[in-house]
Amino acid sequence: MAPETSEWTVRRILDWTVNHLKQHGSESPRLDAEVLLAHACGWPRIQLYTRFEEVVGDEVRGRMRELVKRRAAAEPVAYLVGYREFFSLRFEVGPGVFIPRPETETLVIECLTILKSLAADETSSRPMRLLDLCTGSGCIAISIAVNATDASVVAVEKSPQALAFARRNAQRHNVAARVAIFEGDLVEPLDAKQRFDIIVSNPPYVTTQEVTRLQPDVRNFEPHTALDGGPAGFDIVDRIASAASKRLHPSGWLLLEISPEQAESARAILENAGLTNAAIVKDVAGAARVVKAQRPAS
Repeated sequence: MAPETSEWTVRRILDWTVNHLKQHGSESPRLDAEVLLAHACGWPRIQLYTRFEEVVGDEVRGRMRELVKRRAAAEPVAYLVGYREFFSLRFEVGPGVFIPRPETETLVIECLTILKSLAADETSSRPMRLLDLCTGSGCIAISIAVNATDASVVAVEKSPQALAFARRNAQRHNVAARVAIFEGDLVEPLDAKQRFDIIVSNPPYVTTQEVTRLQPDVRNFEPHTALDGGPAGFDIVDRIASAASKRLHPSGWLLLEISPEQAESARAILENAGLTNAAIVKDVAGAARVVKAQRPAS
């Protein structure tokens, strides 16, 4: 950093860090700097704005130095601070688990909307049942459980590392009793008789070739098993669509996150699996983000 003769205030540390991270390729240097400094200080991020002129002590500066060094080497901010905010909830993350993205909130919103509609139409008193495949940190399953308190949620994850994060996150948000988390490959660990009102997933959908061109913080740190969807990006999507046609209740829904470029192809996959009413849902930026389809009523 700069010469030690000058006082290091919150403002000065932020300004220096923003410039440094810009030079090292960060796409959001100001946000990165604020999140890292708040973490180093042990403050809520909002406090930075009310303490701009406060001098930061040596111990905090040492922590910040190390965090900035690692971020400049492309390590994800979420791994450095140990969490990521998603759907107004804080989820613990770290190496071995895919970091939640804001775009995936579209999937949660659509699920909650459909759950409400199904519950209103359901004549029996049974709770709505939802299955989240490739759950990762558990952000989708847990966000739904927190916001749909009558729903019963099952989540499945293949990676033992990611599974540990999902279970801790369910405990953190007090939904462990309503979110059953299983280790395994898609529906493999589930009882063959289990049926669901909604199956939801943010599966690996990046093509194998595209994985090599991702930003360094994604390509070099996040688990490729959560990213690589095979040569066309649809290896897991195909398998989920096939399973959904057997695992959904009549009139139940399958919802998948996809990239905008894949929307029409993904819709065709769902229709070819025997699902109907296939549709594409756009995110807040207007990009195709979710494809959904329904099992026929009979």
